[in-house]
Parts: sequence; structure tokens; C-alpha cells
Amino acid sequence: MAGRVDHEERRRQIAEALLRIADAEGLQAASMRAVAAEAGVSLRLVQYYFATKEGLLLDALARLGAQLQARMDRWIGAASSASSPPSASSPPSASSPPSPSSPPSPPSPSSSPSPRGIVTAILSSILPTDPESRRITRTYAAYYTLVLNSPTALESHGTLQPDRLEGFLTKQLLAAQRSGEIDPAKDPGMTAAGLLSMVNGLGSSVLAGQRDGEAALAVLTHHLDELFRTPADGRSPHPPRA
Repeated sequence: MAGRVDHEERRRQIAEALLRIADAEGLQAASMRAVAAEAGVSLRLVQYYFATKEGLLLDALARLGAQLQARMDRWIGAASSASSPPSASSPPSASSPPSPSSPPSPPSPSSSPSPRGIVTAILSSILPTDPESRRITRTYAAYYTLVLNSPTALESHGTLQPDRLEGFLTKQLLAAQRSGEIDPAKDPGMTAAGLLSMVNGLGSSVLAGQRDGEAALAVLTHHLDELFRTPADGRSPHPPRA
């Protein structure tokens, strides 16, 4: 058991070295030799744990996905139907990363936020509003650049988490639609895809300096307010969907 734990720690050390290089310099600078130097190990050791560069890229991508998912889970946990998710200046406390292959964990029934609370928490957590989310966004951008320059790189692996996240958001929007929070004429799948695309674009605008994180959150909130129409008297704006 101890040997397996040590091997996993070594793999983590090497993969996180690649992620640091991707964040600071882009994946074009992440040669196996550069990763070895960043990790403080020999090139031979990197090649022992990762026989190919693609294997290392995929392992690191899965770990990056786990980091993002852990962040989304924390924000969902901090959300409730009566309050907003944590602000950029006061993110929730850290927790152990879950499996990168799963969608965000559902909240416990005793403190379950509304579908809007969950959607808001997820989309807000993705925006680069603090050091953690800026690092994650920059590193994902490095992977996107790699795929743009080499469409066959990583094949379909890079779309696994985004597809599952889009599906999870679609289910939340469908639940909101059935309870009358969203116009029944809206297509939940198309709406989820549009929201994620908007958040990705807002993230790029933050990294490029067009706006800051708070301004990006304001844009997101504006569009969510238009999607989830809630009158001042608290009554449902749309009849529940059958």
C-alpha cells in the first residue's frame, strides 16, 4: 500500500509541474525535460511514470479538472436559495478534490440550494475572479491552444468534462423550468450551452484585461436575472411545466 501511495504522489508531483509550466509559459514550453526540471526529478523518472507526452498531458488535464470540480463543489455547498455564492474576495474553504470524471456533487437535502443557486454557483466559480480561478482558467487556455494548433491532440478527451458539466446545468435548468422559474419556451440544453459559452468568453475578457472579475460577475448576474424572472412579490413568473 505504501508503495502505491508513493507512486501516486510521484505522478502527482510530475503532473502538477506540467500544470505550473502551462500556466506560466503555455504547453509549448512543457517538454518532458522541462517538466522534469520543474518537478525536480530526472528525465528518466518522468519517462518511467509517463511513457508518452500525451499520457502526461491527459493525466495533468484530469487533475486540473478535479481542481475545478472541487471549486464548483465548494461554491455549491456555500450556496442556498436565500443567499448568493461566495464573492471573489471571500471564496469558500478548500476541500479534497473529487473524481474528475463526475459532475458537481449534489447538495444534501437538508441544505439544498435552488436550481438558480446551483447554476449561479457553478458559473460564478468558473469565472477568473481570484488567484485560484485565474490559474485554472489560464491553464485550460493553454490546453485549448494546444488543441487549436493540433486538432488531433488529446482527441476527444478534452471535451469530457465540459460535456458532463453542460449536461448537469441542463438538468438544473429543466428543474427550474418545471417549477416555473424559467420560461417554458426556453430550450434548457441550448440555454446551458449558451451560458457556458458566455462564461468562457467573460473569462477570456478578464484575462485580457478588458474587465475585472467583479465586472464579469455583474454581466453574468444580469443575464441570470433575465433568465430567472422573479417578481418582487415572490410569485412564480411562469406557470410550472407539466
